[in-house]
Amino acid sequence: MTCKPFEPADHRPQSGPQLTRARSLLFVAVMCAMLLGGCEPAPDPEVVRAEHAAEMERKADAMEADFNAQYDAEKWDLAKAHGDVLIDQYPNSEAAARIGERHENAAAKAHQVREARRLTGLWSYQTQPVGKKEQLSAAIYARENVETDGKAARPVRLIFRDHPEWGRSSYLVLEAGDFDCYKGCKLAVTVDEEKPRSMAGSRPDTDDAIAMFVEDEKTLWKLAKQAGVLSIEFPVKAGGKRTASFEVGGLDPERMPGWN
Repeated sequence: MTCKPFEPADHRPQSGPQLTRARSLLFVAVMCAMLLGGCEPAPDPEVVRAEHAAEMERKADAMEADFNAQYDAEKWDLAKAHGDVLIDQYPNSEAAARIGERHENAAAKAHQVREARRLTGLWSYQTQPVGKKEQLSAAIYARENVETDGKAARPVRLIFRDHPEWGRSSYLVLEAGDFDCYKGCKLAVTVDEEKPRSMAGSRPDTDDAIAMFVEDEKTLWKLAKQAGVLSIEFPVKAGGKRTASFEVGGLDPERMPGWN
């Protein structure tokens, strides 16, 4: 009797479809084990939202500190700018609510500073030598051009002059046309919304410049120092009257010491 090696049927080598299916099942089992081992619970949405809100508040608080630093230093333009950014980026933050009133105040003061700077820049001052002395002048253009020759609107200037020999004078200067004031005329001068007052004018008998003196220069200077807008109505050769309005609020009297 010949003995054969014992070989259980269930341990026989697999081949073909059976082997492919076994390998697929093994791959799936391994992947599932890996996924299950690496999975963590999903974060709580409420916790995520709270952390995000806290981060936004921290950033808003930092901007608030910058705003307060500029505000306390009375740097109104910079304070307004910092406040604008804070309110724009974090409108619902506690910091935005805290700076509300101070931000409005900074914005108002910043506007005042810009307006004062603009008005100051409208004036030009000159110092010119006259012999051994100096001529001082302060000049400003009308806020809008004026038609003075029946054609196009052109600039009109108001000038205060302190001449070593000729003394103090105030006068208007045109770039075109002419004043109808050679024998003298009456001017209507208005300060802001007050009633017009009459002042004398005179056109010098010369063609060197198209100018007309406002005879009471001392009064006109006083009005210019206290006015926001100074308007002067004058007659022109083209016919009728014209009005030039000057934003005189930025006048620096210290630049014309002899007039004060």
